[in-house]
Amino acid sequence: QVQLVESGGGLVQAGGSLRLSCAASGIATSINAMRWFRQAPGKQRELVAEISRSGSTNYADSVKGRFTISRDNSKSTVYLQMSSLKPEETAVYYCNADIILLDNTPRDSWGRGTQVAVSS
Repeated sequence: QVQLVESGGGLVQAGGSLRLSCAASGIATSINAMRWFRQAPGKQRELVAEISRSGSTNYADSVKGRFTISRDNSKSTVYLQMSSLKPEETAVYYCNADIILLDNTPRDSWGRGTQVAVSS
């Protein structure tokens, strides 16, 4: 079984920066695309950024130029560097990954989330 554990959330002032990390623990055949989602109170969960195993990236329009997603395949870890944060980006940030288990079963895995609060 593979688990995703996020870290790095916290309270930051508007305009500040935070770096989120998500580490996958356990044994898998492979970890393919990895993503960051966020869910603000009363709103639907939305995709923030994603990165393929080879490093190709996609971003929500709202974060382009301010957020950077990266990964270290040797550590099974994905990162989200966030800068110029805005109060409306206060949310729980979730890590998601497409995982192929040892029996070649695909698994859509989620972390439990990390809270990011941006004060005005």
